[in-house]
Order: sequence, then structure tokens, then C-alpha cells
Amino acid sequence: MTMNDSDVRGILHRATDDLVSPPGLLAEVRRGGRRRVVRRRAVLAAVCAAVVAVPVAGVLDLPGNAGDTQLASPLLDEPTRGDLAADDGYLRQVREVWQRRVERSDDPPRGEPNIVWAGDTPAGPAAYVAHATTHGMTVGFVKPTADGPRVGTLTQVTDTGTDGLEQAALLGPQRDVLLVLDFGQPVVFSPRLRYAPDGKVERTFEPVVFRDGAAVLSVPPQRTKLTVGLSRTPVERENMIHIDGISEIYFPDHKDRPAPPLVRHALPGAEQVWGIDPVAEEVIAPTKALAEYLDPVGAHTDDGSPRLWVYGATPDGRRLLVETVQYDDDPSHVIALLAGRQLPFEAVASTTADWSAPLPVRLRLPDDQGVVVAAEGSALSYRVGDGQWRDAGRTAALLPATATEVRVTDTNGTTTTVPIGS
Repeated sequence: MTMNDSDVRGILHRATDDLVSPPGLLAEVRRGGRRRVVRRRAVLAAVCAAVVAVPVAGVLDLPGNAGDTQLASPLLDEPTRGDLAADDGYLRQVREVWQRRVERSDDPPRGEPNIVWAGDTPAGPAAYVAHATTHGMTVGFVKPTADGPRVGTLTQVTDTGTDGLEQAALLGPQRDVLLVLDFGQPVVFSPRLRYAPDGKVERTFEPVVFRDGAAVLSVPPQRTKLTVGLSRTPVERENMIHIDGISEIYFPDHKDRPAPPLVRHALPGAEQVWGIDPVAEEVIAPTKALAEYLDPVGAHTDDGSPRLWVYGATPDGRRLLVETVQYDDDPSHVIALLAGRQLPFEAVASTTADWSAPLPVRLRLPDDQGVVVAAEGSALSYRVGDGQWRDAGRTAALLPATATEVRVTDTNGTTTTVPIGS
């Protein structure tokens, strides 16, 4: 995930592929400070959903429903766990800072807060609190700082589950301590993101071992980017665990990062094969087709490199889609996908882009279907061997598989000849 509005749109586009929306971490981090948890339901048109309320401890009546609709959560009345559960002095501090924070919120608290967990960590004492409110329940971490306990993100919950809550928090000035709560489901942890030579994402996972309601993990410092990943099992986007304390990473000094430039280009003949104008429709690759190149459990920024989409048609009549994926300060991976008539897209080739080069993208397609080249705004031409130069248009082109050189003339009039290579 990159942290800008275009990527939020991209996630929503991809979510429609299988009618399941991925966790809304981008929007939640963008809002910062407080968010409302909206539970995801797989809903098809013309299908009615029945809601069954099961009364358990910690029931909340929601206003406007005459008390008929109830929200229940065990977080509201479970006994405190953790090695500081009996430390009255620390628990009193937690309640004081929590009360001061929630009293300023737009959803007034009801009754006393419940400290779900309180324990010591290498970064200092920390806690997790749940509090009944007028419209449901507010939960959040209380973190150690040099000035004493501080409340992190407040999350307003509108149903009984824990899916979508910040189940973990980064602690300490280096953000190198990861506190993970035990919500009763198996959790796995990945400390860092790596890539295979072809750009596919590689993560290794290990089980999180909980003790007395939580696990405390040492992680690489997470000051400028988030490399760690957490997931319930099985590992997939819908099971990703949200981590509190990452807005400072994505929005330093509370400022939005500049959005990367978006480059969408349709090659000649694309609309005839696609049946639509893919540029106008802002088509992106289906998540399933790009899955091996996407981080299933991470949330990322970008380095400002262009986001590129090229739409075209191969000589054998398949739809061609070229798309880039770029995380944090990592390389920009360029993936080519092909789809036959009435068939899904499949990733068939990949490379990395060098946006500082005269010709940033050169990607050879399999089965002699040609070579994709791209240089935004530049005039392109090619030749085979020592033959005549042939015009290939601007910005992007699909060249014949036999092409050996590309001539690139940028917007300043500078011309560079680039060998295509194998």
C-alpha cells in the first residue's frame, strides 16, 4: 500500500474484483487520531442479511433503537491481564490519562474504563483500555513516553468483534518494540519485507507466542518505514493486523506526503481489444493477478516515483497491461500482464524501472510478443539491426521482438540511443 489518495482508489478498485474490501488502513492512518471501525461484510445485490444479537457480558444499548439493538464485547469486563495487572499506581495513571483523553472525544464515555492489559516492556509500561460510550465502545493503547503514559489512537467500535482493531502497537522512541495483544486467534509475525530477483514479495512468518494476554517483540527500528507485518492465520489481506503508532511514519510532522505522478498511456489499437477506454476507466491489475508482487500484510509509503500503467494489445490479440508496484524507498517493479479473450490477467514478465535513465522501462514479453518501453513525454523510435529508424510514438510503445535499439528524444530535445538487450 502506498499512502496517498490514488492508492486508496486503487484498493477500492481491487476490492471489487472479489467483492471483499481489504482492511481500510490507508484511510484510517490518513484520518489519524481517531477512526470508526466499520465491519466488512461480503454482500451481494438482492441478498438480504439477517442480524442475530447474542447477549453476553458487557452489553451496550445503542441510542435510537429503544434498547432493542445491543453491542456486546468481552473487552469491557474481562479482568486485567499482564504483569502490571496488580500495580495500582500504574493502573491509576492509565485511568487518569485515559479519562482526560476520552472526555474530549465526540462519543462521550459511560461508566469506568476497563484496562484489558497492563504490562512492562523494554520501552516501558504499556496498557490497552476499553471503555463503553454512548454509541458503542472506544479502545486504545496507552504508551510509555518520557513524560509518562500517553494515549495513542482512539478507535470507536460499533460491533462486538475485534477484526479491524489495532491489535498491536509500536513502542519506544525508535519504534523497535512491538506489543501484540492476544485476541484469541493465532497470529504470525514477519520482521521484514524482501524481494526475489524477479520482484516478487518474499516474507517469512513465525508464530507469535502469547503470555498472559500479550506478546512483546523486538523489531528493527520502524522510524521511516514499516517493514514488519502481522496477520491472523491464514496470511491474507483480510487477516492483516493493524498496528497503532504508524501515522508518525507515514505523515512526519503531521504533513501529507506528495502524491506520486500518475502516468496512464494507451497504445494504438488498445481500445479495439479492450472494448473500453482503459485510461478513462483507470483500469488497474486485479489483485489476484498481482498477488505475488503485493505485500499481503504491510502498509507502505512511496518514494515519489511515477506510477505507470500502459494498456495495449499483443500481436496475437491478447490484452496487455503494464503496471508498477513501488513500496517505501524500494525499487519500482514493473509487471506485464496478459489476458486472452474472456480469460483473466496473468503476470508474465517483470523488471525494475530506473526513473533517472533516458529509457526507464524496458521489458521483453514472452512468446516473441514484443518489448515494452516507456519514457514519459519522450519521442520514441526503434530499429532492427542496422535498419531504418521507425517511429514508435511518445511515452510508451510495444516494439517488435526483433527490435535491437531505441532512440529516445526527451522533452528538452536531448536524444539518446539505448540498446534493448535480451
